[in-house]
Amino acid sequence: MAQPPVNDDAKTRRTPREAGQDAVARAQETAERARLTFRRLSGLDRSGPPPPQTLPGQPLNPWTIPNAIGFARLLMIPVFFVVAMSQPNGTGSWPALLFAIIAWSDYADGIAARVTGQYSRLGTLIDPVADRLLVLSGAIVCWRFELLPRWAIAVLALREVAIVVLVRVGLRHGMDISVNWPGRLAVWPLMSAIFAALTELDGAAEVLLYIGLFLAMLSLAMYVRDGIAFSRMLRQQRST
Repeated sequence: MAQPPVNDDAKTRRTPREAGQDAVARAQETAERARLTFRRLSGLDRSGPPPPQTLPGQPLNPWTIPNAIGFARLLMIPVFFVVAMSQPNGTGSWPALLFAIIAWSDYADGIAARVTGQYSRLGTLIDPVADRLLVLSGAIVCWRFELLPRWAIAVLALREVAIVVLVRVGLRHGMDISVNWPGRLAVWPLMSAIFAALTELDGAAEVLLYIGLFLAMLSLAMYVRDGIAFSRMLRQQRST
């Protein structure tokens, strides 16, 4: 006996419960995409390869919004230094405010690059230079007015010299050098320590300084380890 034809609408018709489950699933998917987008834009999610515009050999492409922020950071560093050194004890609201603006604007240019898609080779070079100059300027102020333990500042300075030497030697031998995760993490405790010292939060400043110094020395140890491994690989290649 022939079966009655089934209405297509009946096939696709869903119960209110099924429709509700689908709505919840879509809402969760939308929330997940928004969360991942926020993590990506804020720099919390750094998975995946770097943008091709930032790789060695690419054009510098200086005229971008993120690079404009980077140039502004570089110009503000000597202003901070002069203002801080002109204070009776190196502390005060103006040095602290200038230091905070320069430090936090590093986060701003990263967000601007991800929002606009204006990545550039020059941007990857400006950021670490500005960070190091800011930390160096703040460390000199802290040394001059003894806002932080001088022995710790001296260790940090020697670490920076060692990093420069290792990078120059590595690049001369063709080693691909990039910032490792302890070195990246060390920047903010060190900057926060200097900011705390500028605002006379001595206890917090010392704790943050030691955290940053530990991460910085761990970063140096990893660079040395990678350099030794690269040197061994070169010797093995030459012997074969």
